[in-house]
Amino acid sequence: MIFYLHFILNLVTRMNESRLTGGEAVAKYMKAQNVPYAVGIPGHGCLGLVDAFLKNDIPIIQVRHEQSACHLADGYFRTTGKPLVVFTSIGPGGCNAVIGVATAFVDSTAMIVITGGVHVRWQGVGVLQEIERKHWADFSSIMKPVVKRSYQVTSLDQLPWVLHNAFKTALSGRPGPVHIDLPMDIQSEAQEIELFDDPPFIINQQRIFPDPVLIEQAIDLLLESKKPVILAGGGVLSSKAFTELKQFSEYLGIPVCTTLAGKGAFAEDHPLFAFYPGTKGSPIGNELTSKADVILALGCRFADETTSSYEKGVTFSIPPTKIIQVDIDPGEIGKNYPAYLPILSDVKSALKQMIHELQQRNIEEVDLSVNQAVKWIEEKRNEWFRNLESLRQHTSPMTISRLLIELRKATPKDTFMVTSAGHTQAALFQEFPILSEGTHISSGGFSTMGFGVPAAIGVKLAHPNRTVVSVEGDGSFLMTCQELATAQQLKIPIIIVIADNSGWISIRDLQINAYGKDRIYGTEFLRKDDKKPYSPDFVQLAESFGCWAMKINNPEEFQKYFKEALKWQEGPVVLWVNVERNHPLSESPVYGSWDVPKPEYLD
Repeated sequence: MIFYLHFILNLVTRMNESRLTGGEAVAKYMKAQNVPYAVGIPGHGCLGLVDAFLKNDIPIIQVRHEQSACHLADGYFRTTGKPLVVFTSIGPGGCNAVIGVATAFVDSTAMIVITGGVHVRWQGVGVLQEIERKHWADFSSIMKPVVKRSYQVTSLDQLPWVLHNAFKTALSGRPGPVHIDLPMDIQSEAQEIELFDDPPFIINQQRIFPDPVLIEQAIDLLLESKKPVILAGGGVLSSKAFTELKQFSEYLGIPVCTTLAGKGAFAEDHPLFAFYPGTKGSPIGNELTSKADVILALGCRFADETTSSYEKGVTFSIPPTKIIQVDIDPGEIGKNYPAYLPILSDVKSALKQMIHELQQRNIEEVDLSVNQAVKWIEEKRNEWFRNLESLRQHTSPMTISRLLIELRKATPKDTFMVTSAGHTQAALFQEFPILSEGTHISSGGFSTMGFGVPAAIGVKLAHPNRTVVSVEGDGSFLMTCQELATAQQLKIPIIIVIADNSGWISIRDLQINAYGKDRIYGTEFLRKDDKKPYSPDFVQLAESFGCWAMKINNPEEFQKYFKEALKWQEGPVVLWVNVERNHPLSESPVYGSWDVPKPEYLD
């Protein structure tokens, strides 16, 4: 009798354990996948999910805007290869997240975005915040262009399959965000559910290896070439192929240039580092890539700013330059330039195979101490830096270039540098040497303003013992400055450097360069009465959140207060710097070209 009682009790217990609400299913699967945080804002459309987080001890990061939730998850993933779950309520909450999701999609960053949805039984009636005039519960249509896959759950039975495939899709091949639309009633209804017994998905756990015949052909082509160049894109960072890139470039003595997305793929104090091609690139990078006979392109999109808007001879000369293009996404290979040798592969796998091929052929490694490419790069680098001196010497107010000189002197070598769109992003890309691989985090292909502060929070959560600095323009900072509340609430010690030039000055300078000085309109923050530049008091703003903040007017003050900021552990630090706003000292140099159409009436 006792045996049967135990049997029945165990059976009931197992049935209760397998009986889950939709919210519990999500939370338990997150636990199994070792997801450390859910990031978002509760609302009536996701209360069942949030309560399941509580029941299953899932920590919530309470951001102040859903866009920021995605940027935070973005920064976390880029430095760990591990996705977070972003959650929103129905309607506006989901729509607020779209900019952050699109940023992640363009920059190939994985995250799982769960938005609350209309009760299945009420779809189409127009409940609060439903989008239904063309198709009921139609929020997924907003998300579809900017995610790898969007799942609209209509039954609790579907949820185990959806969760399994959402994580797999986000992390396989070219990583990216995946969306799950989870109706309110499914979050709260319960039934017996058996979740997939998946080991934690890990980015590049199963790498795509290249065709060995193509690897042999690539090595043949590189050994025959006279002016080879390696172009490292974001795929190198995604693949974590830092060691392989260094080893391969040193083996053959090939200079390495990087795109904006690829900055940080190669230590920038290395003698083979040849800076950047493109519009806001460098004279060294543009000369090398435009005159190369073979370019080994690793995880590159060949977008317009990298290529000087495809103007032949400025940054690239294809043909006659031959491209060996390695990419994990077949859609990128040969998309913008013909690939002489297309190699579908994970970048790390391809480089490992290339190194192995060189070793199998008993090819001797190049002696960099007598390498002509190293000597040429050093001469050109010194010449370029001399030409930048007028920007770097300016101290009252500091140019952004001078600010970055002071910042490099003050920051530890392994500091994570985070930027959003604007002059700070362009200048840091060109002039701030990244000395530790994988420490440059920027809103690249979507060029999103407001990325910096929340992304820096995500990076710091991932690396609590490392220094994390966000360098922002005043316009970009104001887009997500509310996340100071998140960082202060959680005592997350990031350092935010605001380069204040009172306006959308990167766009104003573009107006000047493209249309002329008499065509400045809508890009400067000027007082109505006296037309003088206007900015809020950023120090007072930061202090109102409880942050430590200081005004900085010269290089000496910057060094003093930044050293104090490095020691501060009670939350975020905001350092306001008044920077030069007069053109051309306000911007970093343009070395390539960029196709900005000019109205016919200005001709």
